[in-house]
Amino acid sequence: MRADNSAIASDRVAARRGTALAALGVAAFSFTFPATSWALEGFGPWTATGLRCALAGLVAAAALKASGARLPERRHVPGLLVVALGCVLAFPLLTSLALQTTSTGNAAVIIGLLPLTTAVVSSLWSRSWPPGVFWAAAAVGAVAVAGFTALRTGGAPGPGDLYLFAALVLCAAGYAAGGRLSAHMPGWQVIAWALVASLPVTAPLTAAGLALEPFHLAPLPLAGMAYLALVSQFGGFAAWYRGMALIGVAKASQLQLAQPLLTLVWAFLVLGEAFNPWAPLTALVVLGCIAVTQRSARRRAGPPARVPDTGEEEAQGAEAPSPGRP
Repeated sequence: MRADNSAIASDRVAARRGTALAALGVAAFSFTFPATSWALEGFGPWTATGLRCALAGLVAAAALKASGARLPERRHVPGLLVVALGCVLAFPLLTSLALQTTSTGNAAVIIGLLPLTTAVVSSLWSRSWPPGVFWAAAAVGAVAVAGFTALRTGGAPGPGDLYLFAALVLCAAGYAAGGRLSAHMPGWQVIAWALVASLPVTAPLTAAGLALEPFHLAPLPLAGMAYLALVSQFGGFAAWYRGMALIGVAKASQLQLAQPLLTLVWAFLVLGEAFNPWAPLTALVVLGCIAVTQRSARRRAGPPARVPDTGEEEAQGAEAPSPGRP
């Protein structure tokens, strides 16, 4: 009995710690768009993308060396390249380009579909099909976002919206690939190796951007860049993945439902963006649809891989086991 009670107490402590870490990761990601807006006040979009990822790559390389991490197996390299393309290169660049023509609040609503988009990509990839309720909720969420975009743009999506929708698809592919890899290595190492693998691209991109795009080293752009490199691109992932390992993907994903609303709050409080009455309403509809997809996803036979975002778990319909559990 004492052993059982001790195990239960230990599980509760781990659950509280995991919830706190996952919530910390969500809070970190929610400030990414405001930090990007700050960075773009001093750097061009290409420079901002290259610099944030190159700096994060150097930090990741130092962390990997300090931890004594082994090189990834050759069979994991293709997946890491997909993560590097979608999460390290495409998403930061496309969102930086988008934020030059659209507001942080509007971008937060559209990117609120990222978990849902990841679920669709993962379902197509793994050929695991959730029930009809899942797809009904997905359709409602897509219609809500399309309607919001049409109302704001007068019926024709602008360049910023097209950049954001492209970012959705490519980042979803990166999340799906990372979900497979996280079954074979710690989650923070997935993003760390992807950042390191991207250095041959991000370092020259940074140099070219600094040479071709105007920049000025003011405090606010530098603060935004530091946040993007140290928190959004690397540190936030470390907390998020550790939290998922402790409490499981399903529980952690519920916390991430608050991310778009948090970004809207930051945009209003920190950036002083004009309040769009349709943005929070659309965000609530999208979040409700994502919640329905999570509840409706069926449990797969056999243990699935852990994933870096809510979408992969939604597609596979099972919670990844915590370490030490069958």
